[in-house]
Amino acid sequence: MAGIGNRLKTAFVVVWLVALAACSATYQNHGYVPPDSDLEELVVGVDTRATVDDTIGPPSTSGMLGGGDYYYVRSRFKTFGPTRPQEIRREVLAISFDGNDVIANIERFDLQDGHVVALSRRVTSSSVQGNGFLRQMLGNIGTIDPGQVF
Repeated sequence: MAGIGNRLKTAFVVVWLVALAACSATYQNHGYVPPDSDLEELVVGVDTRATVDDTIGPPSTSGMLGGGDYYYVRSRFKTFGPTRPQEIRREVLAISFDGNDVIANIERFDLQDGHVVALSRRVTSSSVQGNGFLRQMLGNIGTIDPGQVF
């Protein structure tokens, strides 16, 4: 009988340890921002878009129009248990060019500098607002055409 009690205690401890390990935080990194050593090779007002492509590579994100500015983005997310991932760090490197494709400015931004921007917003207005369930049901009486039913 004592052997069963010890087995239950051992099973409980094992389940507890597995549950505790499952709730540990996990981190995920997304994106790429070139290191400062590579950026030191770029000179504002001298280097061109082709030089940036050769030195640090083209970004995965660029301006909306062809020939736009370059944006390098890196994010770090923390996930704890079943909760949704939380962005704990973001770094954006923006390289802007003038009309001759020469570097005009190099800027860095982090999570505190960011603003939420809605890129697309599609809202469909509802025609049933202010109408209760009975008003909607009774409003359909008389709108049925018997010719369409048969």
